[in-house]
Amino acid sequence: MVGRALTLMALCALTVLLPAASAAAQDSEALRGTLRGPDGDPLAGVSITVTQDGAEIGTDTSADDGTWEISLPGTGEYDVELDTSTVPDGLVPRLPGGEVLKDVTVSPGQSRVVIFPLVEPGEQAAPGQNDGPAPPPAPPPQPPFAERFAQALLNGIQYGSVIAISAIGLSLIFGTTRLINFAHGELVTIGAVAAFFFNAAAGGPGLPLILAAVLAVIVGALVGGGIERVLWRPLRRRGTGRINLFIISIGLALLLRHVILVLYGSRPESYADYNIQQTIQIGVVTATPRDLSIVAISVIVLVGVALMLQRTRIGTAIRAVSDNRDLAASSGIDVNHVILVVWLLGGGLAALGGVMFGLAEVISWDMGFKLLLLMFAAIILGGLGSAYGAMVGSFVVGIVAHLSTLWFPIELQNAWALLVLIVVLLVRPQGILGRRERVG
Repeated sequence: MVGRALTLMALCALTVLLPAASAAAQDSEALRGTLRGPDGDPLAGVSITVTQDGAEIGTDTSADDGTWEISLPGTGEYDVELDTSTVPDGLVPRLPGGEVLKDVTVSPGQSRVVIFPLVEPGEQAAPGQNDGPAPPPAPPPQPPFAERFAQALLNGIQYGSVIAISAIGLSLIFGTTRLINFAHGELVTIGAVAAFFFNAAAGGPGLPLILAAVLAVIVGALVGGGIERVLWRPLRRRGTGRINLFIISIGLALLLRHVILVLYGSRPESYADYNIQQTIQIGVVTATPRDLSIVAISVIVLVGVALMLQRTRIGTAIRAVSDNRDLAASSGIDVNHVILVVWLLGGGLAALGGVMFGLAEVISWDMGFKLLLLMFAAIILGGLGSAYGAMVGSFVVGIVAHLSTLWFPIELQNAWALLVLIVVLLVRPQGILGRRERVG
């Protein structure tokens, strides 16, 4: 049974998600930015134009909050021009000719930020100061390999902690219901978008991010529990087959993803808090307080989930239902109640993972879908239905993904993580902790 489930999940993840994720990445290139005056106030109504080889690619006008974004047809080098006639009087580019930025390189899947510093005329650089092409700056000295390895390891731990928080719920849901839930990635996105609404959305309450994150976790838990009560429980009562449930979860994922697109929009956003922070030197590595907080919160939550599974009655019931649902029911355990608790827990954890993923990167309408393949890889690698295996597999995926950038292009970082998954499954099909640390 476990072998067939592993095969089904691996094949579905590789054949359905990987092409779709590649297509999503190909369509996500963009240039964006926020225009502000010397006093920090946003500038609205300023026109930005992007060209490539003399051909106009797109034009956008800054919104009330100063933000603008122009979608690109693909990777390459672009010229970005600020229309100085639309800039408020009394402001000019800090450098003469600074209204045009030449050869801005955009990588696959990158939404690159472009900055136009604006100052008052008296603060502009003297004419002729920048005449003629400036010599290219000397490349910075490459840090020793040990330092780069340590930095990549720290980044991988942070990445793995985000995957772990998001993947635990997916693993628990499979353990108790045997449902391969492709809509779990949308629960991640719902958490990130809900926190953005409470924290930074125009017309939102403008709450501090910590409070917004708590409310987002509640929203994610309610959405997960609502889906269980409205959709999955009636389908189980009718005896719907697992393959049919799997296909329904794909349809649910598409529905939720595009509802989020309609309500949230396609423009990537960021939270209002903790965006700009000074890095902290820790030995040979550097990190921001935000990055360290993500790792610390993840570890605390992971330990809390482990203690809940081992030391509480509901945790014992979850493990019993995961091990043998019929035997658990005959022993007096309310199986439907346990499954509902698992969905509430899974939705809340996924929402928390979405908040941390959006804090580490940006918030986008398909961010959970991009993370879903790595979540599947983590739980298959660690062992299906094992919460502890999902934790271990997530950190392995995150660390391998970032360590691979020491030798290979960053665009291939997730591919190497999936290669490790394939190798482990060839050697140990049940996963790393598939037998020792099953949830049930």
